[in-house]
Amino acid sequence: MDFKAALYKRFEKYARIDTTSDEKSGTFPSTKKQLVLSRLLAAELKAIGAKSVKLDKYGYVTAGIPATIKEKKPVIGFLAHVDTSPAVSGKDVRPQVHKGWKGGDIVISRKHGVILNTKNCPELAGCRGEDIVTASGDTLLGADNKAGIAVIMTAAEYLLQHKEIPHGILKIGFTPDEEVGQGVKFFDVKAFGADYAYTFDGDVAGAVEDETFNADGVKITIEGKSVHPGTAKNALANAARIAADIVARWPENLLPETTENREGFIMFTDIAGEIEKAEVSGIVREHDIKKLKAMERQLEAIVAAARLKYPLAKIALSFREQYRNMKQVIVKHPEVMGNLLAAVKGAGLVPHMKPVRGGTDGARLSFMGLPTPNVFTGGYNYHGRYEWVSLDGMNKSAEVLINLAREWAK
Repeated sequence: MDFKAALYKRFEKYARIDTTSDEKSGTFPSTKKQLVLSRLLAAELKAIGAKSVKLDKYGYVTAGIPATIKEKKPVIGFLAHVDTSPAVSGKDVRPQVHKGWKGGDIVISRKHGVILNTKNCPELAGCRGEDIVTASGDTLLGADNKAGIAVIMTAAEYLLQHKEIPHGILKIGFTPDEEVGQGVKFFDVKAFGADYAYTFDGDVAGAVEDETFNADGVKITIEGKSVHPGTAKNALANAARIAADIVARWPENLLPETTENREGFIMFTDIAGEIEKAEVSGIVREHDIKKLKAMERQLEAIVAAARLKYPLAKIALSFREQYRNMKQVIVKHPEVMGNLLAAVKGAGLVPHMKPVRGGTDGARLSFMGLPTPNVFTGGYNYHGRYEWVSLDGMNKSAEVLINLAREWAK
């Protein structure tokens, strides 16, 4: 199967739509512009013949593909998210194709000095000879997760056109706000009607994931005391400086830039401060829940020490649960990963199981009663200007989706 031309046509169209989510928003979805893509996807699903297409008030797009066999089989869902990360601009994305990459530098933008190669991204080495898509160096690409959307839409159209392929009832779902940890907050699992599902939100070809971080958010608020600097001795509590002191005390070996694989970390993502008030926000990540709680106690100790050091300030620390490791749910349903591994092998790939150093909608969905591992889409370096995706990897991803439909029909 060669879907590359169809995949790129869809992907380019989706990538050019700005769907950046906003973690500071109080609405759902967090940005109205995500609905532009949601409406387009609903219209396209109707156009290709999908059934029961719905776009609800929360921005969720759902649809169904009728079974081609009479025997009742589990209902399988395929999901991706429409939003892109707020870490880097998603406005005016201009995809460019580097056809048949032969090795060496991929110049994303000479002007900005954004040059991709196997030295700064070793994962690229496995894609020699493939068609690599990047943005222009001014924005992220949006392959996370518009590559997944293109894969699902292309495979869905193929399945609807080829009713000779045996499969049970299939469901499609597109969600907003995954990048800000709210993706399935209002998702109606019961109405969706799937028994098991797969998010197409992974990275390089062959990678499949049934394990995520346990994840919490962290917030530190500091109320300082402002006085004239000329009379500040024993009277000033500079909230901005206190915030910097707390952040600096966190161990360097427990940061995202110094950890890998199953190693956990705390990342301080936002620091805002002045003399009278400061706030530090961040994330706590660890695959082992006990180690997650241990890191949180370590930060609590640092904050407690700061309260003693700065008695004139008021310092508050809080944690908020975001998602939990989906492996503890998925492991109870071995057929979910069994069929996925068979589908990947059927596409001529060697499955590479690894833990997600992050989360997917599947993490929360699994705990909502819908076991949902994650499938590769063929890209890497997500959330930044060095982001890339292989059209050949996307092609294999679409093949895996079709194979999954077949596997569940056996």
